[in-house]
Amino acid sequence: MDVNDIFGQPEEVIIPENKYVETAISPFDFVNAINFNKKNLIIDDWSEKQYIPYIVNKALSYGADTVIPANEMNSRPHIDKKLQFDFLINSIRPLKRYNKWLKAEKIDSIEVIKKYYGYSTEKAYQVFPLLNQDMIDYLKEKLEKGGNYNAKRAPSG
Repeated sequence: MDVNDIFGQPEEVIIPENKYVETAISPFDFVNAINFNKKNLIIDDWSEKQYIPYIVNKALSYGADTVIPANEMNSRPHIDKKLQFDFLINSIRPLKRYNKWLKAEKIDSIEVIKKYYGYSTEKAYQVFPLLNQDMIDYLKEKLEKGGNYNAKRAPSG
């Protein structure tokens, strides 16, 4: 008597194909596809959900030759994402663009006011016109931690 006679023939086990996890498509991948390589990244519903029109339009708005198409798509948010991407990829000529993103400037006086009074940035901007330069210099002196400041001392000798 065999084990197979008792339990029957073993069934063939089918191992499913390895399902790979798709990594998210970055908005900057879409910008690169629009600007340079012209590769269509929206091929299904999943990739269409990865497309974020606001960020793509913002990135394109920093270029002198891409600001108008970006503004056109920004003024039409009701259009499907695929149609927006198709418009941009077909209307912008391929060119490697290195556009810098604008960042808020840090004003030294605002930082001093924030540290000294513990204010938020918005509150510090409200208080800034009330203080003159002498007052801000005084606040800077008060915030100095001390230490070895050889540059400020007169040379000994």
